[in-house]
Amino acid sequence: MSQFLETFPKGFGAFQQAMPGWFNDKLRVMKYVRKKLKYRGDVFFIEHHLAHAASSFFCSPFQESAILTTDGVGEWQTTTTGIAKGQEITLGKEIIFPHSLGLIYSTVTAYLGFSVNNAEYKVMGLAAYGKPVYYDNFLKLVDIKEDGSYSLDMSYFDYTHKMRMPSRKFIELFGRPRGKNDPMEQRHKDMAASLQKLTEDVLFRILNSLHKETGMDNLCMAGGVALNSVANGKILSKTPFKDIFIQPAAGDGGTAVGAAFYAYNSILGKKREYVMRDAYLGPGYSTQEIRQFLDREKVNYSSFDTDEQLVKTAAKLIAEGNVLGWFQGRMEFGPRALGARSILSDATNPEMQDILNLKVKHREKFRPFAPAVCEDDAIKYFECDEPVPAPTDFMLMVYPIRPQFRQKLPAVTHVDGSGRLQSVRREQNRLYYDVIKAFGKLKGMPIIINTSFNIRGEPIVCTPEDAYRCMMGTGIDYLFIDRFLVARKDNPEDMWDSEATATD
Repeated sequence: MSQFLETFPKGFGAFQQAMPGWFNDKLRVMKYVRKKLKYRGDVFFIEHHLAHAASSFFCSPFQESAILTTDGVGEWQTTTTGIAKGQEITLGKEIIFPHSLGLIYSTVTAYLGFSVNNAEYKVMGLAAYGKPVYYDNFLKLVDIKEDGSYSLDMSYFDYTHKMRMPSRKFIELFGRPRGKNDPMEQRHKDMAASLQKLTEDVLFRILNSLHKETGMDNLCMAGGVALNSVANGKILSKTPFKDIFIQPAAGDGGTAVGAAFYAYNSILGKKREYVMRDAYLGPGYSTQEIRQFLDREKVNYSSFDTDEQLVKTAAKLIAEGNVLGWFQGRMEFGPRALGARSILSDATNPEMQDILNLKVKHREKFRPFAPAVCEDDAIKYFECDEPVPAPTDFMLMVYPIRPQFRQKLPAVTHVDGSGRLQSVRREQNRLYYDVIKAFGKLKGMPIIINTSFNIRGEPIVCTPEDAYRCMMGTGIDYLFIDRFLVARKDNPEDMWDSEATATD
């Protein structure tokens, strides 16, 4: 393959490792599916970036759209552009491995001592603390054309033939990598800021060129790089596109959705009828099932007779400085907690960021907490696009908080004055929306903290048992689970591991 010939002979080891798995996946999957599932119908092979594209376009409200997908690597593509109309998607331009914007980001993630394919978002958050003083150095690594196409100088990267990502030449250029437990120095923050600037410059060049080529005003995006919410928040102001949809599960998890929709809408020609207006597609539990769990485990709890009581109590407890576990309805699909499996607290409390880190999250102090605001209030408090774009519903866009409100929202205002906005529409999540509004009446600012409901090393809670264990293993004060209220102080801790801690 040409991708490995570029780095031959050093890339031969990676070629040997990749080829057997690639052929096995492609050639044996049909036999495996038929044997294990006893399935006798057709099996379609949907290419990785086509699945990304379909996951966004076929879930969008658009009848036609320009498309950008960009990630680490699919089969071989790392960036593709194209168009979609009706039930057809056509991908044209592509950049192939080893040249990858996503893998540049992952290389710097590794260099800064974070976990690759897991902690790139930490680098994005860290960027706000630095200045892009290393930008010119980054231009030695990547050659960017006017249309956004790019190629990497592979002498700075080792990911084609070794387990590590930055090469010795990369380290000579930027200095000693940060160890996992090393102090965070200013140069590390400046590295993150320089990388973020590079990422945005490439993306905006691609998108400006894409708009010029297609003449389309709508944009659909997917792929891991589409989770860069800092860049996303600038797209409508930095490019001519007028509307945007980003698949909430923009990473590889969303390709399953894309493959299914591509088979249904494009291959089988079925009429498009679905728009992804919320992400509450996961498991849900009935009131009876939750009550049975609480009774079986002898949990002390109270219940609400009406939604009004529940909303009023939740808003009051948040306003009093408590941290709530919020478990309502079906779980979110994708990487963000969006008010179904969330931890909620007071965004106006100047001590809340420290409280959450001390009692619950135990995470890096430079990472911001996300503000949740009702969609009809968003423009008042954020310098966001009008109308408020749909991706903000999925916490996929960062915007500046208006200067007059930054000191009043200390727990969610990042060091650069921004916030990773989650807008909430009542038709999506009625209880969550009403709690935010009720809190606003109590504190004068209808914005709360929303962070993920999970324990360190584990995914976001899914089941009632997960939620109760998380509360009892952290400093969460109250759990709102369906119609029931569980107070941590009213329940014994010896049932669960009190040493567990939560993370985002």
